[in-house]
Amino acid sequence: MHALQEAIRSGRLAPGTRLPPYRSLAGDLGIARNTVAAAYAELVEEGWLTARQGSGTRVARRTTPLHPDQERRPQRQMRRRLVHDLMPSSPDAAAFPRAAWVTSVRSAVAAAPNDAFGVGDPRGRVELRETLAEYLARARGVRTEPDRIVVCSGFAHALELLGGVLKGTVAVESYGLDFHRGILHEAGLRTAPLTVDSSGARIDELPGTGAGTVLLTPAHQFPTGGPLHPDRRTAVVDWARSHGGVLVEDDYDGEFRYDRQPVGAVQGLDPDRVVYIGSTSKSLSPALRLGWMVLPGWLVDDVLAVKGPREMWSGVLDQLTLADFIARGAYDRHLRQMRLHYRRRRDQLAHMIAERAPHIKVSGVAAGLHAVLELPDNTEELALRAARRQGLALDGLHAYRHPDSTVPPRDGLVIGYGTPPDHAFAAALDALCLALPDPPQDEPVPRRARGRRGGRPPE
Repeated sequence: MHALQEAIRSGRLAPGTRLPPYRSLAGDLGIARNTVAAAYAELVEEGWLTARQGSGTRVARRTTPLHPDQERRPQRQMRRRLVHDLMPSSPDAAAFPRAAWVTSVRSAVAAAPNDAFGVGDPRGRVELRETLAEYLARARGVRTEPDRIVVCSGFAHALELLGGVLKGTVAVESYGLDFHRGILHEAGLRTAPLTVDSSGARIDELPGTGAGTVLLTPAHQFPTGGPLHPDRRTAVVDWARSHGGVLVEDDYDGEFRYDRQPVGAVQGLDPDRVVYIGSTSKSLSPALRLGWMVLPGWLVDDVLAVKGPREMWSGVLDQLTLADFIARGAYDRHLRQMRLHYRRRRDQLAHMIAERAPHIKVSGVAAGLHAVLELPDNTEELALRAARRQGLALDGLHAYRHPDSTVPPRDGLVIGYGTPPDHAFAAALDALCLALPDPPQDEPVPRRARGRRGGRPPE
């Protein structure tokens, strides 16, 4: 890197000069390609080079060469500009079904009874609760009645409400969202981690936690991926029955399945012991702030007492619009389109990793909007720093690990493929590949057919 700076400063590399591709230069110098890629990225950030897709990396154009006394100080301590969002948090915002939603807005407002424009019912509009009861039974195998559904503004809001009802310890998956654990802690509840393996949470560890409640993502464990094994689904229901416990089921992306049949909600196994929570955050948009709790009958009044005497969280007109949107079939049509859209993105991610970083295993991709890239030991932090240099926003697995977990941490990157716009998705994946660590020196790189396309992506 210093040699390139000197060559630019002295004028030996003139403004506009195109530099060799990082792969070629790495081969010529006998060093790792990621080392060259990182040097290029840092020189771009410091203003020595420019990089544009399709035109390669070039020396930045200046009116005169830089002299030593004009040299810019490194900006390593400044916040790096983020170019690509690969955080596993949101769907593709550009895919929101605006025209169909507007149609439902007009229909819902025209048909709304006068009382819809008064003080809102804390349970939510009956039109939406009736529609959700029918839809969830058909699509997710949920067994309920409209009077056992409480509308909320999303999963976090639902967890806050439950936090005012639950007591003692809540068992949670050893990998999960820290702000969900934070909501429980703020409510005065303790959390105890359950080990997560390839079959989901270890339900056999539940009795040792002393918990009366367990919070799970059984359809697609977040973030490691994969459904809860059928034996463990049965086991957690048996535990709840025998211990008078409650399962809180977070069905955050239950609509998106690609390589397997949909996994029904655990709630269908015992509606009196499971709180089922869903929302529109992944299926439509987090901006809608619409979610729902399907509660055991004995919990409804307690939750409503915590929520308060009127609806203050979810707009009534949005509730009526969603009810119409589902009832007219627009929701089902949108989900079918988005399954194809996200499956193509998932395949593109898996294929690019297989071609350019075959030593990296991609897992958790049979469902949802994110994948896990499993990294060699002790390389996660290096990969995260390299990702920041590439302008990538993404997470490592360590960020999701429960601090009290006794299982050694796993190294990996959690890659959300829903957010980048279509025109930038290929560039985001290219930047991601530049950030990945090289294979260990003593580990042979798996062989892949050159130019491989098609085929089923890794599970």
